[in-house]
Amino acid sequence: MTRLFRFLKPYWKQVVFVMLLVLVQAIANLYLPDLNANIINDGVAKGDTGYILSEGGIMLTVTLVLGVVSIVSVYWGSRTAMAFGRDLRHAVFHTVQSFSLAELNTFGAPSLITRTTNDVQQMQMLVVMGLNVMIMAPFMAIGGIIMAVRQDAPLSLLIAVVIPVLAVILAVVMRNAMPLFKSMQARIDRVNQVMREKLTGIRVIRAFVRGDYEEERFDAANRDLSDTMLAVGRLFAIMMPTVMAVFNMALVATMWFGGLRIDSGAMPIGNLTAFLTYIMQILMSVMMAALMFVMVPRAAASADRINAVLETEPRICDPTEPVVPAETRGVVEFRDVEFRYPGAEDAVLCGISFTAEPGQTTAIVGSTGSGKSTLINLIPRFYDVTGGSLLVDGVDVRAMTQAELWSRVGFIPQKAFLFSGTVASNLRYGRADATDEEIWHALEVAQGKTFVSALEGGLDAPITQGGTNVSGGQRQRLAIARALVKRPGIFIFDDSFSALDFATDAALRSALAHDTADATVIIVAQRVSTIMHADRIIVLDEGTIVGSGTHDELMAACGTYCEIVRSQLTEEEVA
Repeated sequence: MTRLFRFLKPYWKQVVFVMLLVLVQAIANLYLPDLNANIINDGVAKGDTGYILSEGGIMLTVTLVLGVVSIVSVYWGSRTAMAFGRDLRHAVFHTVQSFSLAELNTFGAPSLITRTTNDVQQMQMLVVMGLNVMIMAPFMAIGGIIMAVRQDAPLSLLIAVVIPVLAVILAVVMRNAMPLFKSMQARIDRVNQVMREKLTGIRVIRAFVRGDYEEERFDAANRDLSDTMLAVGRLFAIMMPTVMAVFNMALVATMWFGGLRIDSGAMPIGNLTAFLTYIMQILMSVMMAALMFVMVPRAAASADRINAVLETEPRICDPTEPVVPAETRGVVEFRDVEFRYPGAEDAVLCGISFTAEPGQTTAIVGSTGSGKSTLINLIPRFYDVTGGSLLVDGVDVRAMTQAELWSRVGFIPQKAFLFSGTVASNLRYGRADATDEEIWHALEVAQGKTFVSALEGGLDAPITQGGTNVSGGQRQRLAIARALVKRPGIFIFDDSFSALDFATDAALRSALAHDTADATVIIVAQRVSTIMHADRIIVLDEGTIVGSGTHDELMAACGTYCEIVRSQLTEEEVA
């Protein structure tokens, strides 16, 4: 947990300032009972009204100063904690941004969301409380003990009995609370995961009439979380009454033994009132420490989860001495490429060698599970090859910065994703300075101009998160237009035409031919009709290339390709 406090380093001046203010608070709180004792012993007991008014004025001044200092310390403590939380969230977000698909799959989206929000919030609350309570408590406890001894040393022996008892209680609670809080954060992840799946797959759930099953799944996750929270609640429900019992017994003992010492003349009555106040301050300090002990285990569990993210080294990172290709052409070359997923025994791709040239369309086909999507995911380095090499414009992609590589690639995934905003903001995601004319041209090529023109607001029409307010085909066309706006040297279409009807598919491919004439175009498609006219077709089967050539060449020489074609087209269409 302490490793995360490095994010407080930029705010060390504010931290020191708050600590000084808290110290002033502690001194003021410790000074007030002493003044009160003086008023009783030297003013009330002797009937000296002038002394009472004089000391009372000092008490009033100290109280006003205490109030002002308390407000300022809480304000600056809160500001510092908010800045700490902001920087910590940024660090987590920045780290996640650098993750490859492997790291993202390891943690999972629900867990990463929880770590960025709930876990960071726990650390933020710890800092808020720590800057005020955690600093105040030891000052008050130590100062209270010193001042109590000044009032009456023999009576102070009660403190030596009470504090160890409270320390044992708190130690037992903390030891049992730590694993419970770790478990609770994991259960929060599970609830978020089930809820996210429920919302994302609501149509599938309804189509298969699995609402009851999903309710049972959520109830199970919710019940696990509730049971853990109840266990934590029971633990602290026992702690608080126990601490209060010790607290009250200490007060009773102080009154009893203090009364005996006053009766014997060994202690003035004013000293007893001050001593009682100091005892209360000491025990309140312990109570504040107990409050921190409630927060520390949960914050520690959250800190471990945040550190797990921050300390994860991405498998894919930029080289120390990056190489920039001498020219930008868009040549993609696979040289005996092999790839296997982390922990997998068998390679998904093996011996992949081919070159995709500018001005040509290279299509990749194969049966389900043949490795098509994995292959094209290697080009933008969503994964790194585990054997051989992959070159873009003559440079190994591992020798380039990721930003340099991505600037050359326009990737259109099968499941098109749109961001909340407008049509224009989504298309300018490809290039921020694109003009309206360029956007409309991209939409025209992508066969999206007609439906965007029909939207209220046109380019300024709102798009909801994920593009749920437009159809699947419209999302795909907007995603294609977004890539066209970018004007990359390499276009990668990962089955990006699957949601389009045949007429729109044909019109789109015809329009694309002109705008991508100088670029390298790589298409993965399930439809044979989409790739029949490609300059080169790569046929994959179980991770290896079993055929390469034009449609006619493959029909004559590649049995796997023939099977794919005949499963989709009639004899007349094949001919």
